[in-house]
Amino acid sequence: MAVMAMCVLLSCTEKKEEATLSGLMKSNFVSEVQGKPTALYVLKNQNGAEACVTNWGGRLVSVMVPDKNGKMTDVVLGYDNIQQYVDNPNNNYGGLIGRYGNRIANGKFTLDGVEYQLPQNNNGHCLHGGPEGYHTVVWDAKQVNDQSVELTYLSKDGEAGFPGNLNLKVTYTLTNDNAVDIKYEATTDKPTVVNLTNHSYFNLSGVPGSQILDHSIMIAADTYVPVDETLIPTGTLDPVEGTPMDFRTPTPVGARINDYDFVQLKNGNGYDHNWVLNAKGDISRKCASLESPKTGIVLDVYTNEPGVQVYAGNFLDGSLTGKKGITYNQRASVCLETQKYPDTPNKPEWPSAVLRPGEKYMSQCIFKFSVDKE
Repeated sequence: MAVMAMCVLLSCTEKKEEATLSGLMKSNFVSEVQGKPTALYVLKNQNGAEACVTNWGGRLVSVMVPDKNGKMTDVVLGYDNIQQYVDNPNNNYGGLIGRYGNRIANGKFTLDGVEYQLPQNNNGHCLHGGPEGYHTVVWDAKQVNDQSVELTYLSKDGEAGFPGNLNLKVTYTLTNDNAVDIKYEATTDKPTVVNLTNHSYFNLSGVPGSQILDHSIMIAADTYVPVDETLIPTGTLDPVEGTPMDFRTPTPVGARINDYDFVQLKNGNGYDHNWVLNAKGDISRKCASLESPKTGIVLDVYTNEPGVQVYAGNFLDGSLTGKKGITYNQRASVCLETQKYPDTPNKPEWPSAVLRPGEKYMSQCIFKFSVDKE
């Protein structure tokens, strides 16, 4: 009897861990960072699609959706264990970005007559809330159901130089129409600025290390935000008409990306710009789309934000390997970061990023996946 009990015990303890659909092992994300536990949260919908999120940096680690032949395909870049994320915090793969996504000139802004100094981690400017932004902190996590995980974090007054205790809640939901729906909420006890976004690197080709130059992109925007050589807005909103920034009809990402005679592409080393969305905050209107001709996978983007930063992986350089040991080369992905415009805290004429006590910050981004079988 004792022998039988021992056999049962051994068989239980030796039960092999099952990988997620994307090949991730949950045990590789179980750790303690900054004195708080980390884990991997697996979301599944009724169609068999899957999204994996870790509470370290609130990162979207993998998204598995079907291609035109029904083959499940991972469409985001990332790592397959927590240690790689911790060791490479500012690659931003899939990260929740804040307190202010994108750049603030010279790491300074003035609010209600008070000047605030922020970290200067990018050419003398503040990028993505500084080197220890929300993409590097451990969020408290609660899996609400099979399809949703809720992340919360208290960003304390003075953290990275920003004013106000900011109570944050971000909910990732994998819907039954194969969308990753991200809802951001925040309240503050002191006037502050807030601009949250997700920094997922998308590659829809089924070959994660390959370039995305053949991906077709559409951006429903008549104007964009031109920048100087350090990627700070010049202050104008310029028409896309007649420029390589015109993606109002679907165009391959690579069609004009190296047209460095156009100074904006020289400044960004390719596309790394904010477009002013025609939808003007109407979340029912598609604001951008991306499609791989190889897989037929289509990504449509919806948001209540006024802009989207499109970054074409210009500074990926092949020095990093991601999931399954794959090397991420230059332009191996496209980021579609829904947000306020860069440097908005220093541009009072643009849609405001100010949040005051008694107000609630509410932002939403929907990444909806489908297939074009033609």
